[in-house]
Amino acid sequence: MAESQDFVDSQTSATSSSASSSIITKSPDDELPKVEQSCPSEKGQSSLPADETSQSSPPPDVVELCRDTFQKTAEYLRGELDGTIEDYKLLEKMNTVTSSRYSEMKHIALSISGALKSLNEKYQSLQPYLEQIDQIEESVATLEQAAYSLDQYSKRLESKFKALERR
Repeated sequence: MAESQDFVDSQTSATSSSASSSIITKSPDDELPKVEQSCPSEKGQSSLPADETSQSSPPPDVVELCRDTFQKTAEYLRGELDGTIEDYKLLEKMNTVTSSRYSEMKHIALSISGALKSLNEKYQSLQPYLEQIDQIEESVATLEQAAYSLDQYSKRLESKFKALERR
């Protein structure tokens, strides 16, 4: 198969009486590789002479346990990788959402900036009128003071006139 990759990892030892090999295949349908474990004694392969092979071949239950262990280890690793993949997908979604929110906040900040600029321009256009209002207020205060002084003077004058009439 052109799309699948086969990796053969053989471990042999000079002091060991048995050899084992693992075949890891990755098919295009799977995200994670599949692990197949085989023992050379089952396939008739052995690095030992024929008389030693029959004495040192593992019992069938050990072979089954070996297969089961490798299968469960592979499933565990698949689960760990799936969890990590899901974490990265979640981080990607969070980054996308955060990016869109920052984009929205940028647009809001730009609209606020435009509104503030418009308000400042309006304030600058009203500034001469505000200065005129301040001047009018000062004039009114001065006139008010003059009216109060005039009222006081007219009261004194009236009291003097009444005093002169009585005489």
